[in-house]
Amino acid sequence: MAGEPLSSSSLVVVDGKIDRIVQGFIAVPVDARLVDLRNKTVMPGLIDCHVHLEWEQSRNSYNERYTLNEPDIAFRAAVYARRTLNAGFTTVRDLGGTGVNIALRNAINSGWAVGPRIITAGRALSITGGHADNTTGAKWDLFDPPGPELGIADGPDECREAVRTQVKRGADCIKVCATGGVLSLARDGRLPHYSSDELETIVKTARDLGVDVAAHAHGDEGMRRAVEAGVVTIEHGSYMSESTMDAMIAHGTWYVPTLTAGHAVSDSAQYARNFFPETVRVKALGVGRQIQTTAGLAYKKGVKIVFGTDAGVFPHGRNSLEFVYMEQAGMKNSDILRAATIDAATMLKIRDRTGSLEAGKLADIIAVDGDPLSDIRAMLNVVFVMKGGEQIR
Repeated sequence: MAGEPLSSSSLVVVDGKIDRIVQGFIAVPVDARLVDLRNKTVMPGLIDCHVHLEWEQSRNSYNERYTLNEPDIAFRAAVYARRTLNAGFTTVRDLGGTGVNIALRNAINSGWAVGPRIITAGRALSITGGHADNTTGAKWDLFDPPGPELGIADGPDECREAVRTQVKRGADCIKVCATGGVLSLARDGRLPHYSSDELETIVKTARDLGVDVAAHAHGDEGMRRAVEAGVVTIEHGSYMSESTMDAMIAHGTWYVPTLTAGHAVSDSAQYARNFFPETVRVKALGVGRQIQTTAGLAYKKGVKIVFGTDAGVFPHGRNSLEFVYMEQAGMKNSDILRAATIDAATMLKIRDRTGSLEAGKLADIIAVDGDPLSDIRAMLNVVFVMKGGEQIR
């Protein structure tokens, strides 16, 4: 997707990388294997910039935090990772779990598990009682108060310690919950949760250690503080104002709308009885429509958008629904496809390895029926997946 689409071309893959791209169909050497995709649309492997491979939302999710151990989470995560790869997503950014996501990344890289290439934040950072504080709503003396080691940090000193701890444990990036959220049991989803000096400390500490910061944010004030502090991405951005959009353009901040998750929680809140606790249900109603409206306005204004779904909030493997919602938000098909390939790779700073079909890059290749430039729903039917030269399906 780096340039104009090609027709009648041959990709030569050697040792897991694209060796060359040749115009027309070439004779197959006797020691080579032919994969004939001439009636398909061939594309770079897809990139989802916001997933949670450790879990999948269900009626039992709020009880499972008390019943599942990390080995239980790990076995499920391996299944979710495989589903994600089968759907054509060869690279993902996992934005928060228990730390099992780090182990899963290592297992996939070592060949012990099958899944996408993972860039992970480890545990998300949150204030006490914030979006990533899983002890909220629990009996007061059931857990010891979580601290920076578990990502719960208050004040600049604890924020600095929390960042360093996640990087020490192997995180590739940092996620901070700059505002409340929808699915957490805290009653607010829009109020700011970190002060400017705390956010600046998180970003500066992360930069010193060579990693970027993603900011979960629904409310505008927390979002604006995060942008001014220098985060690389805003996740969700539900109630983003035009002035914050202007700030994002000025700072070069990327936007990850996660439209599929917004619609999923709104639908569950409206149509599935007792799916959510009442505190969550109230927040979830209408958030899908709100995020989609915001994404459309941000796109028209010129905010840089990359593809991210928040998979786990809805079933893994259905990530491609985001393509349809992005089109409904008013994005051009070509820009949507770039958002899930070369633009995502640019934001993640892996453009030298993946994100486009070019000689020297990893052979992350997918194929779909139909032409997604004319009908984005073609992305719902991925029929071929190769990751690093290995044919997955």
